[in-house]
Amino acid sequence: MSVNAFIASHKDRFLNELLDLLRIPSVSADPKFKEDVFRAAEFVKASLEKAGVDHAEICPTAGYPIVYGEKVIDPSAPTVLVYGHYDVQPADPYELWDSPPFEPVIKQTEEHPDGAIYARGSADDKGQFYMHVKAFEAMLASGKLACNVKFMIEGEEEVGSENLDLFVQQNKEKLQADVVLISDTSMLSMDTPSVTVGLRGLAYMQVEVTGPNRDLHSGTYGGAVANPINTLCKMIASLHDEENRITIPGFYDRVETYTAAYREQLNKAPFDENDYKRKLAIEEVWGEKGYTTIERVGIRPTLDVNGIWGGYTGEGAKTVLPSKAYAKISMRLVPNQDHKEIARLFEEHLKAIAPASVKVKVVPHHGGQAAVVPTDSVGYHAAEAAIQEAFGKQAIPTREGGSIPITSLFQQALGLDPILMGFGLDTDAIHSPNEHYGVKNYFMGIETIALFFQHFARMHPKG
Repeated sequence: MSVNAFIASHKDRFLNELLDLLRIPSVSADPKFKEDVFRAAEFVKASLEKAGVDHAEICPTAGYPIVYGEKVIDPSAPTVLVYGHYDVQPADPYELWDSPPFEPVIKQTEEHPDGAIYARGSADDKGQFYMHVKAFEAMLASGKLACNVKFMIEGEEEVGSENLDLFVQQNKEKLQADVVLISDTSMLSMDTPSVTVGLRGLAYMQVEVTGPNRDLHSGTYGGAVANPINTLCKMIASLHDEENRITIPGFYDRVETYTAAYREQLNKAPFDENDYKRKLAIEEVWGEKGYTTIERVGIRPTLDVNGIWGGYTGEGAKTVLPSKAYAKISMRLVPNQDHKEIARLFEEHLKAIAPASVKVKVVPHHGGQAAVVPTDSVGYHAAEAAIQEAFGKQAIPTREGGSIPITSLFQQALGLDPILMGFGLDTDAIHSPNEHYGVKNYFMGIETIALFFQHFARMHPKG
């Protein structure tokens, strides 16, 4: 039986297994889901064992565990290390979902006429990493597995992978491989497949601004005591200038300047601005002056408020002058920007611009370095060949605005350039209500991953 024939004959089971995984609310950021995160790890381990690994284990960390599994067919054959994560973003606000986030449903959409799976984690990253489990099972069962396989599926990606660095450093021999394969990114479209060759870094901060020592009556004290929410809003507004450049001193010192030729090449990727605006229901795009939307997302750093709160936000009215105001702020970084240095510059600047009427506290949450992947490696060529065979089209290299901190860690600690072969779409609403992942994308991903193994084994010197 061929790999594709095996996939076709087990299609319903492959889909139902993913739906079962999506029913587990493995939200790593919220302690109330702690048991569910551990339950998801057990599910992944069991799935690897059922798929046919020689060995699978749950590796404890100071936080949530890492699931490791391996299948060695021949010690002299090439080895592929698969990375993914089983934790998901919080689903809040629940009321904005058209269906419960942990009760997956399949619905047809304009982008997914064959159906899309609506559930938190469907595209990021359960649906994508589970493709690798099923591709492995199909290759093994059909006698077509040409490479050794190692799986490392973690449970803290959505909270910064704080314990992954130590695990990788302590397990370099266990994780030794010839290439790392990651599906946690998107393609341009199903008609225009692509491979991600660059990811931005991240510095994520929480800001606390304190005014008076308690909440005050806004009539009795309003106009006489500084309002921390008003002050925080002014401070945040000042972080961009009229050209939408970030005003933090030193922020751009290490940002790379690209040649006109490189920028021209980057902008050759298909992009319809009117369609982009239509799908987002916006009238105009926004960003740093002098750059296209593709450049703003791929090669320029950003600063965005991810949440802001304080005072009274319940039903009805409460005339309060709050004691505190809060904001969560993320900065997407580009190569050469160190996330720890940027976090320091951010904190220093925010405290410098704060008026004497308030106190400012900045707490770094998590961060990671940007990464660029070469396009002349055996792994990249294998990805190109697999996509060409599966989609019938040449893959376009793209730089994506998101962050996967493990990418630079693999490069530094293991000396491996990850291949970022994702199958999501930008319209899949990851991190948002109504996240979804195409059923066709799921199965095309399984088929393409199996082809990657074949081409990598053929191209690699060990093959």
